[in-house]
Amino acid sequence: MQMVVDSLRKKGKIYKKMQEVAPKELGVRNKIKIYKATDTTGYFWAIFAVSQKSKILMKDVHKFEEIYSKLVMLFDHNFKHKIIFIDAPLCSKAKEALKSQGWKII
Repeated sequence: MQMVVDSLRKKGKIYKKMQEVAPKELGVRNKIKIYKATDTTGYFWAIFAVSQKSKILMKDVHKFEEIYSKLVMLFDHNFKHKIIFIDAPLCSKAKEALKSQGWKII
């Protein structure tokens, strides 16, 4: 979590509250870190941190959107911002799909 907080702080994002959500709570078996954060203005942020060796493809994008929809249902509200930290090669089509769905890629 510290790596995520530090990299967001460098970009000028400061949060009042940040909570890690276990993937098991959402019924997900992926190795992904999920955070729910509230910034100083009161907006909610969904933050995903993905670390894998293989390239991220379109099927992974659909999987992230599915996880996001489960997160929305779990907390019963929409998130104003969605950020995804990716530590893997990213397919150009997957990158465009993430951007078109409102994700900020770091």
